[in-house]
Amino acid sequence: METSSNRSQSGMSPITPALAITSDTLALWVMPSLPPIVAEELDLLADVRDRLGRNAGRTYASEAEIVAELLHIQEEIRHGKSDDKSAYEQQYDHLVRLLEQLRKGRPAERPDPQSPYFAHMRVHSEGRSFDVMLGKATCLDDGLRIIDWRHAPISRVYYRYQEGEEYEEDIGPRVVEGKLLARRTVGIKDAELERVSAPQGCYLREGEGWHEVTVSVPKLAPRPESKPGQHTGKFSTGQALRADKHLPDIAALIDPSQFQLISRADSGPVIIRGGAGSGKTTVALHRIAWLAYQNNNRFAPHKMLVVVWGKALRDYVSKVLPSLGVKGVGVVTWNDWSRLLVKRHFPQLPGPENANTPSAVSRIKLHPGLPRELERLVARRNAPNSGSGAVEDWKQLVSDTAVLSRLPGVNPEDVQIAVAWARQQQGQLAARAEGDRQAQPWLDEEDDAILLRAWQLRVGPLKAKDGGQVRYSHVAVDEVQDFSPMEIGVLIGACDKNRCLTLSGDTQQHIMENGGSLRWQDLLAGIGIDSTELSTLKISYRSTAQIATFARAVLGAGAEDEAPPATTRNGPPVEVLRFGDHGECVDAIGQALRQLVRDEPLASVALIALDEATARLYFDGLDRMEVPSIRLVTDQTFAFAPGIDVVDVAQVKGLEFDYVVVLDASKGRWPDRPHPRRLLHVAATRAVHQLWVACVGQPTEAVADAL
Repeated sequence: METSSNRSQSGMSPITPALAITSDTLALWVMPSLPPIVAEELDLLADVRDRLGRNAGRTYASEAEIVAELLHIQEEIRHGKSDDKSAYEQQYDHLVRLLEQLRKGRPAERPDPQSPYFAHMRVHSEGRSFDVMLGKATCLDDGLRIIDWRHAPISRVYYRYQEGEEYEEDIGPRVVEGKLLARRTVGIKDAELERVSAPQGCYLREGEGWHEVTVSVPKLAPRPESKPGQHTGKFSTGQALRADKHLPDIAALIDPSQFQLISRADSGPVIIRGGAGSGKTTVALHRIAWLAYQNNNRFAPHKMLVVVWGKALRDYVSKVLPSLGVKGVGVVTWNDWSRLLVKRHFPQLPGPENANTPSAVSRIKLHPGLPRELERLVARRNAPNSGSGAVEDWKQLVSDTAVLSRLPGVNPEDVQIAVAWARQQQGQLAARAEGDRQAQPWLDEEDDAILLRAWQLRVGPLKAKDGGQVRYSHVAVDEVQDFSPMEIGVLIGACDKNRCLTLSGDTQQHIMENGGSLRWQDLLAGIGIDSTELSTLKISYRSTAQIATFARAVLGAGAEDEAPPATTRNGPPVEVLRFGDHGECVDAIGQALRQLVRDEPLASVALIALDEATARLYFDGLDRMEVPSIRLVTDQTFAFAPGIDVVDVAQVKGLEFDYVVVLDASKGRWPDRPHPRRLLHVAATRAVHQLWVACVGQPTEAVADAL
């Protein structure tokens, strides 16, 4: 335990044991086996809470009466007599200045006493040692040193250095040198310390006692720790780390390379390449929080946009950003966002989109070379700078055989199919415009990006709902490999002059067979960004070494790196299970799942199939077995709760689960082509702790390669 003299040196007054503990923890405090690190953190938390509590009752003048009077004066100025207006205007100016002074005098957001910080470091600098806590709000009153990790420069010491290391950082107007004496993450809930993690060990509070556990890297989802000797091909069981009790704030887990990307300059592109579980989405979201706290006027939430690939990730991100202290950021899927804008800019075009576009047409309209051809077409065409001019640009582009044939690597048959489709599409549009009620015009999903980009090139910035311009101070795009360069071009065009954007993705997880980019150089060339802007995250935090090795092997020649990614922990081996038929497979998996639900009720499980039909087949069988907590996921409607989700692979990208079972990864069922191999890679890398691969008959070639 830290002594009183040491506490005085740290800038905080000495306290007595009575102030250091609550009635619930008194028994723990007097236990001789209480770990010293835990004792220190209990001491520190009690002192912090005491100091925060001293100013808890402070009140400030209310703005309500002043605002009400301002509204009253506005009405009097608007409707009063002309000889009274001068006096009212003077009174109005006086009240405005008073309101500004009141707001300036009000303190910034204070730490939540129920959870004031998530990390603690002790540093030695300039001959003295002191404690610094990292939280979501800054408080330097009454001897406290709680800092907002997003704003305070001293937080770099926590993110960039390990305990015991010397540091040298440019903090404010000077370079500060010192040594990081202690670096700990803590879990505080309802004002109680429940978890302490440090290089010396990880300690959890359970009931009326504390004990040390072996933990690698905590995750957002609950991750069971397997017991020794239980890696026997069965689902491993053990103690579950409860997400609502023991997981530290995600900000405490950011590594130095991630922090470097988060805190990059606030103009130009930040492009993040990283394998599954490397923290790409974490970096993108924390970068938004960082920018907002660095310059809240420029990066106000309503001026920023997050674009994600699917609804599930949209729902997840919409919940995460407010937890980072950033409320009001638009989180959208590309399809929803672009469709809304097309309706606003081109009301004369049909609303419903065609769901049966031929794959050849999709490949042409999503081709990475198409943006350059559109730019050339707009530059040479003498057309009105209006919406009608942009529509004509679109029509000519998608129906011009000569233009489409110039696209690199294009199949001539695809060009013929695409041109015929476009002419039929435009014929139906013309017929409806001439009053033919039998005509059935349509737009393809892929047309949205072409139309919006044509508007930007022909007319100018996109129109906002209020009649202004769509100009975002920052745009973040997740899973960028599944966006076409035309779509990314529209989003870049929606940025303000600083073009501050974050693009994160992994071409190995590319799942859009007819669009997106299989190579980073193609994507970057298509949107006009130099490849030197690309940054790579090299550590996979989600999956175990066993899962990461398997997932890399199933890619075969499609793997970008020579070796599997670096990981932070080991786990049970990947199990490839073979069955004679689907019924046998359902029975075996069902029995294992029922046992798992009993042993680990807070576990999240995904049964991932290649397609919806296979997912439904297994769901029906397991439902009949009365496997508890089982859900069939359609249209990405995930519950984000403990239980078992049965789902096809196209819906799970960007998500993670404690356990994953890949269903029917059988020869002939899961084709041996690059695209299905990438889908298998995506399915495998959803697993945090343990992966099963179930096969009916012989495993597919990708699985055989990984064995």
